[in-house]
Amino acid sequence: MSSATEARFRVDYPNSRPRVIKVVALDATSEEVVKRLAQRVWERADFFTSLKFEGAPHGGAWSMQAWLSDLAGRTKALVEEVSSADLVVMVSSAGASPEAASVIGEACAARKVMTMALIVGSEQRSDEDLSKTLAALRPNASMLVIANGEDYIEEMLAALRA
Repeated sequence: MSSATEARFRVDYPNSRPRVIKVVALDATSEEVVKRLAQRVWERADFFTSLKFEGAPHGGAWSMQAWLSDLAGRTKALVEEVSSADLVVMVSSAGASPEAASVIGEACAARKVMTMALIVGSEQRSDEDLSKTLAALRPNASMLVIANGEDYIEEMLAALRA
């Protein structure tokens, strides 16, 4: 702005707020990747290692109770974590059959939270294995990416302002 006339159109608040991102590993291989990624410095990202249906408290209004485990091993309600998120990033290894993606996708759809899925380890698996994982994730992710390594995932999370 170069004049008082133009200054009256100035917006006096930030144009965006930091995103809250939840990163969930869907299998044992992706769990190792997520644990390594979590060791880096992130501003607004929480990392989870598993989805469980048994051994969790009962009750609640949602049709299926599902529970995440944070990196310290604490149990967190999936619905509560999704409700506080702007984006949920699911990480799966190629060849895995990520059944948890449908539960996470259902919770995100109910709360209108965007989902993203990243597939790791595709270079070591057959096209058939990769296709199986893609088919399982596709209905549950707004964006689906075959990552070519952990660096790609780290850069993607940084670009998303995690």
